[in-house]
Amino acid sequence: MMPFIRPFLSIALCLTLFVLFTYAQIPQRKIDSLINKEFDDLNGPGGVFLIAQHGKPIYQRAVGKANIELGTDMVADNVFQLGSMTKQFTAVAILMLEQQGKLKVNDPVLKYISDYPGGDKTTIHHLLTHTSGIKDFTKMPSLQSIAQNEMSPKMMVDFFKNEPVDYPPGEKFEYNNSGYMVLGYIIELTSGQTYEEFICKNIFQKLGMIHSRYASDSAIIKDRAYGYQKKAEGYVNKTQINFSVPFASGSLISTLQDMLIWQNALNKNILLNAVETKKAFTKYHTNDGKEFTYGYGWHLKDINGTATREHGGSIFGFKTMGVYIPEGDIYVLGLSNCDCHSPTQLTRDIAALAVEGLKKGRK
Repeated sequence: MMPFIRPFLSIALCLTLFVLFTYAQIPQRKIDSLINKEFDDLNGPGGVFLIAQHGKPIYQRAVGKANIELGTDMVADNVFQLGSMTKQFTAVAILMLEQQGKLKVNDPVLKYISDYPGGDKTTIHHLLTHTSGIKDFTKMPSLQSIAQNEMSPKMMVDFFKNEPVDYPPGEKFEYNNSGYMVLGYIIELTSGQTYEEFICKNIFQKLGMIHSRYASDSAIIKDRAYGYQKKAEGYVNKTQINFSVPFASGSLISTLQDMLIWQNALNKNILLNAVETKKAFTKYHTNDGKEFTYGYGWHLKDINGTATREHGGSIFGFKTMGVYIPEGDIYVLGLSNCDCHSPTQLTRDIAALAVEGLKKGRK
C-alpha cells in the first residue's frame, strides 16, 4: 500500500467508528438527583446503578448501606439477589438446550413431565411467554406452609400442577412464576444436571461471571448486600425463604459488573446463535392473534417511542430492574437491597434520560 494512502484510510476508519458508536450525552446531575430523591436515607439500605454503552460503563453509582447493622457503605461490587431477573437466565438456558437439539420450544410439557395435567396442550413456548394459564404458585395461600422447606423441583411442580388453570393455554398473557418453575424442572430433565449446575457451568463460568451464583443465606458470599424490609417500626432484616421455592423463577444473585458481562454476551451471540437469540426478543401473539409485549424472559416495551428489552425482580429484601436499549446499545441497571426502594420506575427514568442524551449526541 502506498504510504500517502494510509492516512486517508485511517481518517475514514475513524469517521466510520464515530458513526457506528455515537455516545449518549449523560446528564449526570439529573441522574444523581433522581437517585437521591428515591434513596434519601443514606444510613438506610441503598442501591447501585449502572449505565453502559457499547459494552462499557459510562455512569456508575452506589448509595446507602450494604449492611445497616454494621454501617457498611454500599459499593458497586456488592452482590444482590436478582429476583425475577432470574427468568432471563432460565429462558436462555432453554434456548441453549434447543440449540443443542435436546428440546424444542413448541414441544408439549407432557413430553418431559408425563403426568402433568393438560400437558399435551401446554407447550414450553407457553411457559416462556406467560401464556400457559397454569396457577401461579406465588398467589396460592398455601405457599406459606412450604416457604421454609427444602423443595425439589418435582415437589414444587407437584405443589401447583393439579390446581385449576386460570385460562386455556395461549388465550392471554398473564405474568406467571409457575411457568418458569416448570422450565427449571425441564432444564434438569433434559440436561442431566441440576438447574444450579447448568446455569453455573454453562453460563456463569463460561462468561466469567465470577460473582454470580444460586442464592444462599447460609453460604459465605463476599461483598453480599444484606436484604431489608421496612415495617411501621423501621427497617428489619428480610423474611427468609428457602431458595428451592422460587427456584428457576427467582433464585439467582449477581452484581452490576457481572450483569453487564451477561448483556454483552447476549449482544455478541456468545451463548446463542442469531436464530435462537431472535426468539428471545420477538413479540408473540395470543390465540386470537393479539400481540403482547413479552418475548422469552424479557418484556419488550419502549421508552418515548424507542424500543427496550427490560425486566425487573422482587424478592424479600431486594428489588431489581434492567433496561436494554438496542438503538444506541445502552444498558441501564438498578439493584436495591430493600423492598422499600423499587428501582423499576427509577431505572426507566434514567433510561429515558439516556435515550434523550443519545438523540442529542446524534445532532
